[in-house]
Amino acid sequence: MIPIIVVGVDGSAPALAAVEYAALDAARRRAALRIVHVRPAAVLQGELNTMQERYHQEILAAAQQRAWECVPDLQISAKLVVGPPAERLREAARDADEIVIGSRGKGGFAGLILGSVGLSMVGHTPGPVVVVRKPAHRTYGKLVAGYDGGEESETALDFAFAEADRRGARLELVYAWEPPSFAASAVVYGALIQELYDEHVARVWERLAPWTDKYPHIPVERLAHCGHPVFLLSEESRSADLVIVGSRGRGAFASLALGSVGHGLLHRAHSPVAVVAERAQDS
Repeated sequence: MIPIIVVGVDGSAPALAAVEYAALDAARRRAALRIVHVRPAAVLQGELNTMQERYHQEILAAAQQRAWECVPDLQISAKLVVGPPAERLREAARDADEIVIGSRGKGGFAGLILGSVGLSMVGHTPGPVVVVRKPAHRTYGKLVAGYDGGEESETALDFAFAEADRRGARLELVYAWEPPSFAASAVVYGALIQELYDEHVARVWERLAPWTDKYPHIPVERLAHCGHPVFLLSEESRSADLVIVGSRGRGAFASLALGSVGHGLLHRAHSPVAVVAERAQDS
């Protein structure tokens, strides 16, 4: 069955940037693009209702036109649905391989990342959710993936290596280790803290063998850092086409989509961000 990429639109600039990203990603995956726009359930009277319907149809048409400008022969469907934005978007994306959304919007998608709609999408939707802030003006040929060595982040690694393979890109793996809270004031334990850090880094890199063995042709860079992951990932995103993280993790990446790390990255990243949650296994 042909893969499906779903993109949510509302007529805002970030939503159109999301359409551009989704169209190009659909072309890479040889997938179909499904454009979804959610309008409020309230029905206006008379001419106002006609104007409202025309307004929402124009949003869909503009998004479809933008997608075809990016990939002229792309298979595209456009759907206008009514109701709560996050709920309807999740329903439309139930059989999708990926969901793409803009970082901010207007109308039903206003405050998408920082408000209740965004929180109910990112990290709580099975599979990857890609958040796009602005159009890409150049291609770097590099993807960045945050990795903490835990089982929860392995889903993100699967996505990261497969995405790098599709794009013919190199992959930079970032591990950020936060030292114990007393370490900053315990100068006397500096050597011990360094030894603990080195052990953690070595153990994390050892876990990468299954992926590097599976994708030996993908150039892999490894970057370890002692400190908070948001700054490092944000800085690396300046020269990346995509930053990829798991929806949950341990240590610095714990509750990534819902906590300060996820919010910080989505605020500060200079590239699109993919938050990858594990899909439920079919029984």
